[in-house]
Amino acid sequence: MMKAKAVRMHGEKDLRLDEYEIGPLGADEILAQVVTDSICMSTYKAAVQGAKHKRVPEDIAQKPVVVGHEFAGTILEVGKRWKDTYRPGDHFTIQPNINYLNKGYAPGYSFERFGGDATKIIVPAVVMEKDCLLRYTGDAYFKASLAEPISCLIAAYHASYHMGADGKTHQMGIRPNGNLAILAGCGPMGLGAIDLALNMDARPSTIVVTDIDQKRLDRAKEILSPEKAARHGVRLQYVNTAGMAEPAADLLQYTEGKRGFDDVFILAPVASVVETGCAIAAQDACVNFFSGPTDTKFSAMVNFYDIHYKGCHYMGTSGGDAEDLRQAVAMIESGRIDPAVMVSHIGGLNAAADATLNLPAIPGGKKLIYTNLEMELTAIDDFAEKGKTDPLFRELARICARHGMLWSAEAEKYLLENAPKI
Repeated sequence: MMKAKAVRMHGEKDLRLDEYEIGPLGADEILAQVVTDSICMSTYKAAVQGAKHKRVPEDIAQKPVVVGHEFAGTILEVGKRWKDTYRPGDHFTIQPNINYLNKGYAPGYSFERFGGDATKIIVPAVVMEKDCLLRYTGDAYFKASLAEPISCLIAAYHASYHMGADGKTHQMGIRPNGNLAILAGCGPMGLGAIDLALNMDARPSTIVVTDIDQKRLDRAKEILSPEKAARHGVRLQYVNTAGMAEPAADLLQYTEGKRGFDDVFILAPVASVVETGCAIAAQDACVNFFSGPTDTKFSAMVNFYDIHYKGCHYMGTSGGDAEDLRQAVAMIESGRIDPAVMVSHIGGLNAAADATLNLPAIPGGKKLIYTNLEMELTAIDDFAEKGKTDPLFRELARICARHGMLWSAEAEKYLLENAPKI
């Protein structure tokens, strides 16, 4: 029998690194080795709720599930049914939004042998049947892991809509050459949203990004600078709204004639942020609440006068589909976008459980797990200090310095070749 190691959920706030049997492989299944999994805030929300989460089965105490849904790896063995479609050695990423059994069940939430924080997995037939196992030909596994969160952003941008000059004709997508606001936008998803907006075909002319942490703002400005945005024909502004008595009035100053923002993305489930987003919306604006709260009664004030007289409309999006993921993969493979801007920490499978349960308290961007390695979770910015006593981190610090202190394909290759296996 085949064995694997994985971080599995046994109950509320009960994540354990287990070793268990995963075989044998069925004729309609695929065996794969996971290489990377990036930890999503949605995994934290599932971990703290356990079986109360809508995607988590009620019997996890008896049948624990593998956590993690932003993962990539290599196909090892292909069941007979899929021999003509996939082959051993293919690199892959997963679209987790498979809605298994029409219950919202998905990898990372619902399966005993299938999730991201594992050394090896069995991919069930439903994933291939829904065309959610996608080949990836890029230069680094971690980029394929981050294709999933990028696909969520692509879905959100595509879902935005406007009503046109006649007030009747739906025009899908964010407004070309319009004003885009990304509120609470200096976390990993915010950085991904900025990078994507700069590199889409129909991009805005102005992007204003807010946060209340000056260190995050400075880091974002360094990674995705206004000068870089200008080369794409976009005016990019970073604004610290901490301490602003009237943040909406101040943000409107960044739009011509104070007319407001055509598209507003809200990336934090905070009532004041939501209300600011509503207040800066322009005529025929689309406001997207792109942040899943854990509080089922979360609410904020919405101005119905603006809904009626300004035609403002409000929506929320969560996740994407296989086509969104294909677009994300294509943009990553071509180098059009760089998911490395989202990554701040690197760790091994031994670090995944604690990192997930403490995710809100760990600053920075995406926490990237290499699932067949043993390594404490470490910020890229701390590599040089750790490198004073550890040659692995010394070389990683040098590599990251060559890439603007970002993770890279070169860093990944060195890590996979030199870090201890779990």
